[in-house]
Amino acid sequence: MASIVRPALLRQAAATASKMSVAPSRAGPSLVCKAALQRGIRQSVVANAARVTSFHTTSRRSILPPLPQRVQGGVNDPTPVPAPSPSHGSYHWTFERLVAAGLVPLTLTPFAAGSLNPSLDALLCAMILVHSHLGFQAIIIDYVPTNRMPRVRKAFMWGLNAVTALVALGLYEFETTDVGVTEAISRLWHA
Repeated sequence: MASIVRPALLRQAAATASKMSVAPSRAGPSLVCKAALQRGIRQSVVANAARVTSFHTTSRRSILPPLPQRVQGGVNDPTPVPAPSPSHGSYHWTFERLVAAGLVPLTLTPFAAGSLNPSLDALLCAMILVHSHLGFQAIIIDYVPTNRMPRVRKAFMWGLNAVTALVALGLYEFETTDVGVTEAISRLWHA
């Protein structure tokens, strides 16, 4: 909204400054110098306002070209309804919420109880990995449409699966050959 108002305000300020730039005719030498200085400042403000105003009123251009457009069906055709699937319906949403809510006690328990259990640590790593995978999967589903870019979406999904597997391998190695995630966080916290 501010960018809409700005050009009008700048034009109004430029018009007001140009009206006020008339110096008084009967004034003393100090008032004449002061008026000349103010006139010079007003003229520079008017010049800058005109320059900024012209910048703000230029046409808007899109940075990226639009995605390929394809019309499917006619005007009176109904919207296609996807086939019902329990794994991508309300069960999927409920599972995402349970994973997110389960992370809260799993994150606090090792530090509050004082016990650093490897199985609890492995469960925390698995939940973080599943939560991250589901979140990035939702981003891909929302922003890479299947009907407009099917190959790109498939590539993104396979890339997400590969990165998830690589992170799972890295967390497994960190848990089995090193101190583990909760102990590493505890050491960093007390360092």
